[in-house]
Amino acid sequence: MSKDFILPDIGEGIVECEIVEWLVQEGDTIKEDQPVVDVMTDKALVQIPAKEDGVVTKLYYAQGDIAKVHEPLFAIDSGTEETVARSSTTGKPSAETNAPASDTNTSSAETSSSSSSSTVTDFILPDIGEGIVECEIVEWQVKEGDVIEEDQPVVDVMTDKALVQIPAKEHGVVEKLYYAKGDIAKVHEPLFAIRVEGEANDVARSSTTGERSSDTNGASSDTNGSSSAPSVGQTSAPQAARQGKAIASPAVRRRARELDIDISQVPGSGAKGRVLKEDVENYVSGGSTKTQTTTSPQTSDTAAKPVITAGGKRTESIRGVKAAMAKAMTESVSTIPHFTYADEFDLTAVMALQKQLKERYKDEGIRITMMPFFIKAMSLALKEFPIMNSQVNADCTEITYFDDHNIGMAVDTKIGLLVPNVKQVQNKSIIDIANEVTRLTQAARDGRVAQDDMKGGTISISNIGVIGGTVATPIINKPEVAIVALGKVQELPRFDSNGNVVARKIMNVSWSGDHRVIDGGTIARFNKRWQEFLEDPTSMLVHMV
Repeated sequence: MSKDFILPDIGEGIVECEIVEWLVQEGDTIKEDQPVVDVMTDKALVQIPAKEDGVVTKLYYAQGDIAKVHEPLFAIDSGTEETVARSSTTGKPSAETNAPASDTNTSSAETSSSSSSSTVTDFILPDIGEGIVECEIVEWQVKEGDVIEEDQPVVDVMTDKALVQIPAKEHGVVEKLYYAKGDIAKVHEPLFAIRVEGEANDVARSSTTGERSSDTNGASSDTNGSSSAPSVGQTSAPQAARQGKAIASPAVRRRARELDIDISQVPGSGAKGRVLKEDVENYVSGGSTKTQTTTSPQTSDTAAKPVITAGGKRTESIRGVKAAMAKAMTESVSTIPHFTYADEFDLTAVMALQKQLKERYKDEGIRITMMPFFIKAMSLALKEFPIMNSQVNADCTEITYFDDHNIGMAVDTKIGLLVPNVKQVQNKSIIDIANEVTRLTQAARDGRVAQDDMKGGTISISNIGVIGGTVATPIINKPEVAIVALGKVQELPRFDSNGNVVARKIMNVSWSGDHRVIDGGTIARFNKRWQEFLEDPTSMLVHMV
C-alpha cells in the first residue's frame, strides 16, 4: 500500500527547508533508517531517514524546492509486489493511500463487493496551529455508532494556546474513537475511524443500533469480504487468525519482531482485522483479545483523570494553555533582561468621553470600554517610537521594526491566560477597535479564539486593574520588547492648577522592557506621549489618519 512520508519536525521553530539532494530515486527499494534526502534549514544541513522498508513511488519535490514541515515529502509503498509494480508504473501513489489496507488474500471480486458497501478509514488529526504537535481531548461531541455529516463538530481539543473544535470531513458512521477524554492526541495520527460510502441500509442500521461495542474498532466485514454487518455479539469477539500477510502498521510489526512472534497468528481487533499494538501485547501475555478490549475502556477512563488524591493533597497535570504559559514565561525571564518603569495617569477626561460614547453607541450594539482608548492612544505613540513596536532575533544581532501595530491584550479565561491581538490598529478607528476588543474578549473567554488572532502580536497590554491591584511587574510576551500592566482606577485627591484639592480618576501603569534594545529614557518618553493622548483625548484627533 502506497502512503505518504510526512516531513517531521526538524528543529524548534522550523517550518520549512530546502531540498539539497535526494539520496534515492523513484522505484528504489529502501530500508528502515536508510538516508533518503539531505535538506537545509536556516540553521543546519539535516539528513532525513526512512521510517520503514518499502519502495519509493514518488518524490514530491525537486532539488532546490522548499518543503514544508508536516506535509508529504515522498511516497513509499510497503505493500504487496502487485501494488509496488502498479505504483512504479504509474509513477504516483496509489489512490488508496489514506485507506486502511485490506487482506491480501481477498479476491478482487470480494474486494469490489466490500468497497461497494462501505470503507472504514482513519480520520487523521490535521495541523491545528503553527508548531502544535499534540492536544488534549476535552470532550467528544459524538459517540461510536453515530451518523455524522460533513463539517459536523466531532471533538473539542485543547492545544497550548486555545480550545479548538475539529469537524468531520465527510458523511459516515463513527466506528471507533481512538482516545478517551483527557488523553493526549498527536497531530498527523489517527483521531477516530469513520465508515464512509456505505449503502443506505448500512447507515440506517448503524443509526438504529445507536452504538457499537468499543472493542469492534470499526470492523463491519469479515475476513472474506462479506458486506453483511455482524451482530453485537459477533463484533465483541476477536478476529480469527488470518492466513497470509497481517494488516498492521510498521510500528506494530516492529513490536511483533521485538517480541519474536508471527504477527499473522495474532487476532486483530481493528478495522478489517487490523492488528493493533494492544493485540500484540495481549497475544504475548496469553490473554484473549476479548478480555483486553473489555477492560481497556476502564483503563482508558482511569488514565483520563488528571487528578490524583493522596493524604489530603491533590496533584494535577499542567496542560494546555497553562503549560504553554509556564514554558513561555520561563523562557522570557531567562533570556530577556527585564527592567520596570511605573507612572500614574489622570484618566478623568478620557473616562468622561468613554461614558458619553458608551451611551451614544449602546443602541447600535457597540460596546465601548476603556480598552479601545488605551489601544488607540498606544498606536499613536508607537508612530513616534517605532522601537517599542520591534522584535529582536534569538542572539540579539538583528532588530525588526513592524509597520503594523498588532496590540495584544491579556484576557483572564477559564482555561488560562490568553493574549489575542487587535491587528493593524494604526488603520482602525475607536469604533473598529471596540468591535474587535468585544469579539476577541468573548472568543477568549469561550476558549475558542482563532489561532490567527493569537499570532503576530507586536506589543501587549495586561489589564490587572479589572481584578484589583495598582502596580505589577509584567513579564514580556516574547519575542516582543515591552509590555504594560494597567492598575485599577481610583478616585484620589490631587491638586489642580490653582492649588485646590480635587477628586481625579487615577490609574497606575507598570512597564517591563527588554533592556537589550530599550533603555529607561526611551520607555519614559514613550509612556509620557501615551499619557498625553489619554489625559487629553481630543489631542488624538489631530494625529488620527
